Amino acid sequence: MSTQTALLKVMSDAARKAARGLNRDFGELLELQVSKKGAADFVSAADLKAEQTIFEMLSKARPGYSFLGEERGLIEGTDKTHTWIVDPLDGTTNFLHAIPHFAINIALQREGAIVAAVTYNPITNELFWAEKGKGCFVNDKRLRVAARQHLNESVLATGIPFLGHGQHATFLKELHQISQRVAGVRRFGAAALDLAFVAAGRFDGYWERDLKPWDLAAGLLLVSEAGGKVTTADGGEDMLTAGSICASNLELHPLIQQRLRAAA
Repeated sequence: MSTQTALLKVMSDAARKAARGLNRDFGELLELQVSKKGAADFVSAADLKAEQTIFEMLSKARPGYSFLGEERGLIEGTDKTHTWIVDPLDGTTNFLHAIPHFAINIALQREGAIVAAVTYNPITNELFWAEKGKGCFVNDKRLRVAARQHLNESVLATGIPFLGHGQHATFLKELHQISQRVAGVRRFGAAALDLAFVAAGRFDGYWERDLKPWDLAAGLLLVSEAGGKVTTADGGEDMLTAGSICASNLELHPLIQQRLRAAA
């Protein structure tokens, strides 16, 4: 059994409260007010409502912290050392198509490092959480990355570039290098859950490019606290700035990197 600190409890409560609204809207998809935000990039009333709920709860619990959210951008607080990084609905396209695979992402960045993370899937009621140096959990169960050591036994996750987004040619080269050497490649459409699934040992690895900080922030800590390794797709250290990721256990990481380099 594991006990959350006061900080994790604040984050978990905010995620669960926001999830109540998402669950209601998910059940009434026909009623959703949906507007377009650029090519094939949808934003819904549900998204905005969820972020507002999270913003209000976190601001009340920790006044002065800065807030970086997908919908409202950066709101600078009086406390320059702490920033919440929030995606109120990762997997919006899944959500709008009634595909039950999406998550709420909340991370806390302290002096540039992610120190606490929550990724919550309201449909499965799985709350993935981690605090720096204290391990990674789903609900009250401790998580470890998978122990597989060979690509031919491994299932990897990725994201596929879509209309108006991403490096399509690069992705196809990388997929060519990886897909013929692994047991499977999955594309589920929510980066936050891809990373949570690596932390849980369900996926053996995950790579993707052209991501935003709020897609990645929580998952970086989940994977590293579950004993995994996280770098950029090119092997660098600054995932939030680069917007790319390669996450897996320690044994598979160099093997995946080798294939990505071969695609360059």
